[in-house]
Formats: sequence, C-alpha cells, structure tokens
Amino acid sequence: MEKDVLIHVRGLQMIDTADGDEAIEMVVPGQYYFRNGSHYLRYEERMEDFSQPTINYIKMSPTGMEVRKQGVVNVHMVFEQGKKNMTFYTTPYGTLQMGIAATNLELKESDSGINMKVDYALDMNEEHVADCYLTVQAEPKNSAGFVL
Repeated sequence: MEKDVLIHVRGLQMIDTADGDEAIEMVVPGQYYFRNGSHYLRYEERMEDFSQPTINYIKMSPTGMEVRKQGVVNVHMVFEQGKKNMTFYTTPYGTLQMGIAATNLELKESDSGINMKVDYALDMNEEHVADCYLTVQAEPKNSAGFVL
C-alpha cells in the first residue's frame, strides 16, 4: 500500500443514558507504514477552540491495536483480546483513568487497504460506562474503491 492514505475512523459508545448511543466518525489524510509485521497509521486531528493539533498514531496487528494521541489530548490506549489495559486520558479539562477490555479483534489486510475492527468494554475511574466498537480503515488516497 502507498504511504499517503485516507483514514476512516468510526466508533460507537453504547451508553445507557437519555442521549443514547454516541457515534464518532471522521475521514482524514494520513500516512501508512508497515514494519515488523505491524501496520502503522499517523494523522492529525484538530479540536474545536484549539490551534494545536493532536497527532494520532495507530499500530495494528493480528494480536491487537494501539492508539496513541499526543497534543491537546494525550492517551495511549492498548486493545488486546481478553485483557484489560489501564491508561490515563488527559485533556485540557482534566484527566480520567480509563480501562479498556477488548472482546473482539478483526484485522483484514489486502493490497488495496487495511481494516481493523475492535469491540471493547470501556471503564472510567473503575466504573463500566459503555460497550464500544472502533473501526479503522486505510486506503490509498487515489483508490477508486474508497467508500465513505
């Protein structure tokens, strides 16, 4: 796959609140690398009211996924099947302790792209808050098959 890619990130937090489920979705340009059996993505994310970007790094392999954010938001999330990983999610508004327990990981690789889906349980400050999923898709920028 080429270095310059379009990255499609889609996620859903299924929360038992009056507002219901909370979805996120974005498509951004980024870079792709393959090293030592793992796929790497890098892209910038801009948050409202902040000029500084947050740099996102995603590492994907058949055994798990890591998401690292550096900038306005700082976090290192590790998704491993059947294992709960703890981390701190730091924002300009404060820091939360997060627990991430991946319940399903699916990595699909092809010459024309990569797709990773993770189902996980999310804890905040040691309390279960949501069952979530996250999908990350990367395809070359000039790919005719990229679907939004």
